[in-house]
Amino acid sequence: GVTRLLLTRIPFFKEIIVSSFSCPSCSWSNTEIQAAGRIQEQGVRYTLAVTSRQDMNREVVKTDCASARIPELDFEVPAFSQKGVLTTIEGIIDRAVAGLEQDQPARRATDAEVARKIDEFIGKLRQLKEVNTPFTFILDDPSGNSFVENPRAPQRDEALLVTHYRRSPQQCALLGLQVDAKPPDAAEDLRDEVLQFNTNCPECNAPASTNMKLVQIPHFKEVIIMATNCDSCGHRTNEVKSGGAIEVQGTRITLRITDPSDMTRDILKSETCSVEIPELEFELGMGALGGKFTTLEGLLKDIRDLVEKNPFSLGDSSTASRTGKLQEFIGKLQDVKGKAQAHFIMDDPAGNSYLQNVYAPEEDPELSVQRYERTFEQNEELGLNDMRTEGYEAEPASGR
Repeated sequence: GVTRLLLTRIPFFKEIIVSSFSCPSCSWSNTEIQAAGRIQEQGVRYTLAVTSRQDMNREVVKTDCASARIPELDFEVPAFSQKGVLTTIEGIIDRAVAGLEQDQPARRATDAEVARKIDEFIGKLRQLKEVNTPFTFILDDPSGNSFVENPRAPQRDEALLVTHYRRSPQQCALLGLQVDAKPPDAAEDLRDEVLQFNTNCPECNAPASTNMKLVQIPHFKEVIIMATNCDSCGHRTNEVKSGGAIEVQGTRITLRITDPSDMTRDILKSETCSVEIPELEFELGMGALGGKFTTLEGLLKDIRDLVEKNPFSLGDSSTASRTGKLQEFIGKLQDVKGKAQAHFIMDDPAGNSYLQNVYAPEEDPELSVQRYERTFEQNEELGLNDMRTEGYEAEPASGR
């Protein structure tokens, strides 16, 4: 026969290898799948509430080390009992029915009672395909390479729960992985995981979730990025916090904007950083816009939105003279993004801001970074003057 191999990609999943064999003599055919990538860092468990016939048509990637369960029938396809397959939920049930029916003629002749019970169970499996009553389909893969389709992607599917978990030593041994006796470092875990906690939307106060990730910025330091997305009103917000301590010296970063490509430079603006554009006589104080990890163009857009959405500057409460000046300022700010040359200055007394050097690790001719000693007022704003880092332990009471 002939075996054909196809490397393909499943949307919102990853690459897989589809292997198809067909024999022209007896017309037997077989299809298998293999993961094209490595074993994932964590195992994955998909829990789907099947409530309609459409759910039976969801695509499923089941590797050979994955197990499939239907708790309502106390039914399970154990790991390593079948080859990997690209199919649907209905296809998995059909495959199970075909496996159970394979030896039924011999069972009826040798043990009629067992054959009768298996026939009853096969009937229950076939009834599941009609979805007369909802049931739960669970796909558990310690390698992390299995998949259940979300037809609403990239939106969240309420019926599908995806859980990532750390493999047990027994599961690592089944996958042929070396079990490390040394306990994992908690800090390393944070770098590889996206943490999630419940919160409320700042706009509509509906329940939402905030994702938090520890990110290493090249040639700088670690930062914490937090993003909130509300499914009720669509509000999205993100904030950046410094992952390290306050630096010994403050930082003043000056970029001479000479080309539109400068707009693509990455920027980390901490909540203690102020922004200045001397050519526009513009200054943004610390605390405004909060912490942001974006590009130079994105930060200028946020500044423009901050001006336009202020009701006292361009709203009903504004005056004609003030409106004219602000419209002129917005026009000049737009020119900076494309035509006019200007200086962009970031002053952060805490030293936790960053502007990308596109020539790194070489010097950037248009970028200068100056470090300076903070003044007493700046230390006061950061709360450093009254902070004791040495000798704060309580002195032992003297005996009488």
